Amino acid sequence: MTRKYIPVEEAAQRWMADPEFKAAYDALEDEFALASALIKARGDAGMTQEQVAAAMGTTQAFVARLESGRVMPSTRTLERFAKATHTRLRIRFEPETPGQEAP
Repeated sequence: MTRKYIPVEEAAQRWMADPEFKAAYDALEDEFALASALIKARGDAGMTQEQVAAAMGTTQAFVARLESGRVMPSTRTLERFAKATHTRLRIRFEPETPGQEAP
């Protein structure tokens, strides 16, 4: 039996055509953005997960969970991550609708 492989882009395009899938995917946007920001901060610092974990006083597995987006960290944890990666944590509020001014 021959397997047919579907390129991930093609599969994603099909999945995004499903309104339920798209809504669930869009609901995770903030979590993906946070995970991406953590990975970028660590990469920009030129550090491994093990090095960040040591600087935070935690385990590499915990840092991996943070970067995977499987956990929603507290502000205190984000501050520790920022300090470990020699970055500054900035939190801001944005309008829900793009182009809309904040009150």
